[in-house]
Amino acid sequence: MKGRDKIAGMLGLAERAGKLVSGESKTLEAVRSGKALICIVAADASDNTRKLFHDKCGFNNVPVFEYGTKISLGHASMAVCDENFAKGINRLLTDLEGKIES
Repeated sequence: MKGRDKIAGMLGLAERAGKLVSGESKTLEAVRSGKALICIVAADASDNTRKLFHDKCGFNNVPVFEYGTKISLGHASMAVCDENFAKGINRLLTDLEGKIES
């Protein structure tokens, strides 16, 4: 299985388990509340959206990755709220593209 397929699979599992939040407001809420363990922002999100998440995640010590597109992710942003899923997805994203910022 390719890296991108593994990431999509892990995100799908996290979503079915109820451990993934998506959409700008829900993702920001998860980051601010401390529930988000990693944040993913679509690479084609607006400059303002990407800056907002990099700033909020940096302030709250949440690793943030720019990955995929709004179409492939279904939203401009999402947060993983489970330690095991977060570790696996973080490792896959780091291996695939490198960590952007934490």
